[in-house]
This record gives sequence, C-alpha cells and structure tokens, in this order.
Amino acid sequence: MFGYSEEQISAFGLTFGVGAFMLYMLFIIGQLAWSSKAGKFGTFIIFLGLGFGMVGFVAKYLIQWTMGIK
Repeated sequence: MFGYSEEQISAFGLTFGVGAFMLYMLFIIGQLAWSSKAGKFGTFIIFLGLGFGMVGFVAKYLIQWTMGIK
C-alpha cells in the first residue's frame, strides 16, 4: 500500500499510533483525576494504577531499541 510493506506499516502504527493513543489515555486519566477532585496523592495513585501498563510498553520498546532488536 503506497509503496510500503506490511512490516513498515505495522512498525509505524505500533510506534506512533500506540504512542498517540497512550498520550490520549494520559489525558483521560488526568480528566478523571480532575473531575473526581482526587487531590495530589489521589491523582498520583490514579496515574500509578492506570498508567502502569503504559510504562511496561515503553520499557519494552526502550529495551529493544537499546539492544538493537527489530
């Protein structure tokens, strides 16, 4: 499609598409914390609990990048 292979399209979607989705999820978590008036500690707990899975995804990507694995 448009001169790109399936591997190139999926790599682009995995890095930029999922990255954009993760930023949107951070916005949603922030809105949730703000609308619930959670306070500083409550906001930290909300971000810790709901955002912890994203940390694992980013860590996996950084480890692969550091080791040079495609």
